[in-house]
Amino acid sequence: MNNLLVFLGGGAGALARHFMAIAIKHHTEGKSFPYHTLSINLLGAFLIGVIMEILALRTSLPGGAQLLLVTGFLGGFTTFSAFSLESSLMLERGDWLPCAIYIATSVIGTIALVFTGAAAVKVAL
Repeated sequence: MNNLLVFLGGGAGALARHFMAIAIKHHTEGKSFPYHTLSINLLGAFLIGVIMEILALRTSLPGGAQLLLVTGFLGGFTTFSAFSLESSLMLERGDWLPCAIYIATSVIGTIALVFTGAAAVKVAL
C-alpha cells in the first residue's frame, strides 16, 4: 500500500509540475531564464514546510499522508535534476550572473520557504 501511495502521489506531482511549467513558460516566452523550474521548486519548498508542520502537529492524519504528499507528490513536483541541467546550460552559454542568481535564489529561497511554510502553519493553528 505504501508503494501505491508514493506512485500515485508522484504521478500527480509530475503532472502538476508539467502543467505549471507550461503555464509559466507561456507567460515568460522568449526568456532564457528558467522561471518555471525556479517557481516550481520554491512553491514545493513552501508546501513541504506546510505539510511537514501539519504532520508534526496533527498526529490524527493517516500514516500514509507523508508518503503520498511529501515523498510522492512533492517528490514528483519538485525537480533538482532540471535545476542542475538548467544551471549547467546557463554556465555553458556564459550566462554567469543569471546562473549565480538562479542558484542562489534556488538554494537560499527553498530553504527559507520551508521555514516560512512551517511558520505559516504554526500561526494558522
